[in-house]
Amino acid sequence: MANAGEPIREMGLGRPPNEDVQYCSRCCMPETSEGTIFDDMGICRACQSSEQKMHIDWAERQKGLGRVLEHYKSISGNNYDCLVPISGGKDSAFQLHLLTKVYGMKPLACTFSHSWFTETGKYNLWNILEKVEADHIMFTPNRTLVNRIARNSLQVIGDSCWHCHAGVGAFPLQVAVKFQIPLVVWGESVAEAGNKASYDDQVTFDENYYREISMKADADKMITDDISRRDLYPFQFPTKEELETVGVRGIFLGDYIFWDGERQVEFLKEEYGWREDDVEGTYKGYKSVECRMSGVHDYAKYVKRGFGRTTDHASQDVRAGLLTREEAFELIRELDGKRPDELDYYLEITGYTEEEFENILKAKRTGKAKDLV
Repeated sequence: MANAGEPIREMGLGRPPNEDVQYCSRCCMPETSEGTIFDDMGICRACQSSEQKMHIDWAERQKGLGRVLEHYKSISGNNYDCLVPISGGKDSAFQLHLLTKVYGMKPLACTFSHSWFTETGKYNLWNILEKVEADHIMFTPNRTLVNRIARNSLQVIGDSCWHCHAGVGAFPLQVAVKFQIPLVVWGESVAEAGNKASYDDQVTFDENYYREISMKADADKMITDDISRRDLYPFQFPTKEELETVGVRGIFLGDYIFWDGERQVEFLKEEYGWREDDVEGTYKGYKSVECRMSGVHDYAKYVKRGFGRTTDHASQDVRAGLLTREEAFELIRELDGKRPDELDYYLEITGYTEEEFENILKAKRTGKAKDLV
């Protein structure tokens, strides 16, 4: 007796891109995804979290958010009520709207510039800051340092973006310490679209989260002959004593409110004129639209793990009922392995050849990914 998937395969439609890899039985996430855990039914943790999300009492959780925000507003005095890390992307733009227009908070917006802004990204950042009337501070590392780090990043963590992973976490916390702002407000939950946590975990942005999930490698590992410890100061996490003195606490809005990226983008476009654009490596025009190098980051993941951002987005759409699993696999086959044009720029600033780029990433393969062709 044929199983349900066989007629689809016989027509050549909706097939997983690699027959030797296990995929989630509900969405399209492969076992080569870092941190993937399948249950007894072959369902990945991201799908499990998506199901949990449907059964959460979000009205009660939102009341909890209100209590948290009111507490920090009551103790802020003449200072800012909270700190909001912002890139100008869809999540951080929605964060600023929610905090200022719905909860009446006075936030300090904080941007660690990755130095790779697109024109659309620049517009979205300054547009939302002006329209919600938020004070803002930005730090931009010098271009030569970014280029040197981008080269070493490939060797150390297997993608091009260590300076961004580290900077977007460390610098806002440095600002929180310097400005004595205890509450730092992030966007979507860690459980929203990945395999790193569930909604039961209530993850906080602390040192463990920063080092294990965000930073991926300590700054000391980035030191080379042309990158000094002093160069890496903006990427260093504040000390435990500094954080405790201020009482810094990080929360994710997506742990308190029902997070729906698609609807939030629609709202931002209508209410604030937020803009989408073409994004390499996916069929969606909003995720990481602010960064010209997002396609290189995702292509590196494809070479290293056998899947890219289209797999991430298509899997989310399958969970949301916007795509069938078969339709999602067709998109994945079409787009995931497509070479990004911006790879030429990355190779130019780092001095790597394309062969070196791919060989470095293939050497980073672990587990089942070692069997990828």
